[in-house]
Amino acid sequence: MDIHRHPDLLDRLAAAYAIGTLRGGARRRFETLARERAPVRAAALVWQSRVASMTELEPAVTPSPVVWTRIHNLIEAEREQAAMAAARAEPAPPVPAGWWRSLALWRGAAGAGALATVLAVITTVGLRDRMGAQIDELQAKLSAQPQIEYVAVLNDEQASASMLVTFDPKNRKLTLQRVGGYQEAADKSLQLWALPPGSKPRSLGVLSQEKLLQLAAGEGDVREVPALAISLEPKGGVPSETGPTGPVLFKGALIQKML
Repeated sequence: MDIHRHPDLLDRLAAAYAIGTLRGGARRRFETLARERAPVRAAALVWQSRVASMTELEPAVTPSPVVWTRIHNLIEAEREQAAMAAARAEPAPPVPAGWWRSLALWRGAAGAGALATVLAVITTVGLRDRMGAQIDELQAKLSAQPQIEYVAVLNDEQASASMLVTFDPKNRKLTLQRVGGYQEAADKSLQLWALPPGSKPRSLGVLSQEKLLQLAAGEGDVREVPALAISLEPKGGVPSETGPTGPVLFKGALIQKML
C-alpha cells in the first residue's frame, strides 16, 4: 500500500513513531519506508519536532524546600549507618577506671560533636549549591532550545516532500531542512517566499546548498501567511519587490502549532 497516498494514516503512524508507541515489526517497517519515501520521512520529522518542543511548554519549577530536607536526612542516615558499621567492626579499646570523671574526655567528645555538626552543615550547603547550579544549568539549556511555533512541508509537483520548514519566534529563526533529493545547479539559487493573502509574494531569503540552514526572520514575516514557496532563481536570488522570476519548485501550507 502506498502509505503517502493516505495522509490520515501516515499522520497517525508518524505520531505513534515519534512518541514511541509504534513498536516491533511495525516500527521497523515504518523506518524502512521513511528511508525510501520522502513524504514518510517528512511526516516523521514534523512529528519529531512537535514532540521535542512539547517539553519546552512546561513552566520552570523551583524544587520545594522539602526536597533539601529529604536529601539532608538521607545523608545523615547514611553517615550514621557507616559509623555503626565501623563501630561493630572494630573492638572497643579498654576504658580506664573513672573514665566518666575525665574532663579531657568530655571536652574531646563535645569538640567532636561540634565538628561533626559543622561538617554536616558544610556538606549539606555544598550539596545544595551543587544541585542548585545543576538545576540552573538545566533550565538555561531548556531556555536555549528552539520553540517551534510554525511548521511547513513544501512539496514538488508530484506531491513529494522536498523541504521541511520550521519557525522559532523566540530566536527569530527559520530552519530549513532538505528532505528530498533536489540539488540546484552551481549558477542557480533557491529562494524562499512568503505567500500572504491578497498581496505579492515576499522574499524570506536565499538558500545555500547545505542540507540544513537557518534564515533570520521575525514573527511578522510569517504571521497570517498561509503558504510558503521556493523558486529557482539566478545565483544570489532576486529582489523581493520583483517577486519570483523563475519556476516555483516547491510549495506548501504554513501551519501554526496549537500545542
